[in-house]
Amino acid sequence: MKPSFAIVGCGKVGTALGVFLTRAGYRATGFASKSLSSARQAAETIQSTHYSDVPWEITRKADVVFITTPDGVIQDVCNSISQNRGFASNAVVLHCSGALPSTILSNAKKCSAFTGSMHPLQSFASVDFNVNPFRSIVISIEGENKAVNVAKEIAANLKATTVTILTEAKTLYHASAVTASNYLVTLVDLALRLICAAGIADRDAFHVLKPLIEGTLSNIEKTGTIEALTGPIVRGDVETVEKHIEEIGAKLPELLPLYKTFGFYTIDIASNRGAISESCTQALKKLTLP
Repeated sequence: MKPSFAIVGCGKVGTALGVFLTRAGYRATGFASKSLSSARQAAETIQSTHYSDVPWEITRKADVVFITTPDGVIQDVCNSISQNRGFASNAVVLHCSGALPSTILSNAKKCSAFTGSMHPLQSFASVDFNVNPFRSIVISIEGENKAVNVAKEIAANLKATTVTILTEAKTLYHASAVTASNYLVTLVDLALRLICAAGIADRDAFHVLKPLIEGTLSNIEKTGTIEALTGPIVRGDVETVEKHIEEIGAKLPELLPLYKTFGFYTIDIASNRGAISESCTQALKKLTLP
């Protein structure tokens, strides 16, 4: 029989976990949230009558407790539940933060619970409960052995794959995820603003660049970042880079520091490939120095 679970924090992630764990055969002991209406809504979504704004009322009988509150209150919520003997002995307590380590749940050990974290590498900007947002994604896991093993089983039942990371490296892991997701948006925004300044209509800009973006991601997947690099820097075309800098500086000066920063660090990739000479490397770095 699959373990029972409780959700504390009924935002998008917590509610999605509740819905799809229930569909995978797990039994919910209840939902808790600072807002009673949020807890009620999450419970009603899976046709449960167990909800509360007092977390330990719904966590005491759960085999697995997910704390899916905002990052800034995860530790305080865990401490409050622990102080009220709200974790069952041998329960597994998991939070879903990408930035924080499982060690912030250490107070749960006073109830003889095991702690870990389980972070879905997925954007939950919106949730369509007709589609499993966990299917085929990667979920990163860290923590005590029992918690890690339980989290792996849960991820498999959610149709996700897992990667186990070092607890002490959680911050660098999260920085990587932020770069891959948030800063990719920044990079694409830069490209869109430049192409719009070249006369492409806003409504068409993304569709013009989309095949290039997708082709580049495909090349990275096939060959890695070093071999996937194309363009003027890897060709050692100092003159073209210089013209870019002059034109952006004249017409979109607010974008120049970002463009130069991307260029400056792209030089190292080209250099690691052995594609450009030392003199060319130095000339490019002088041009693009942020």
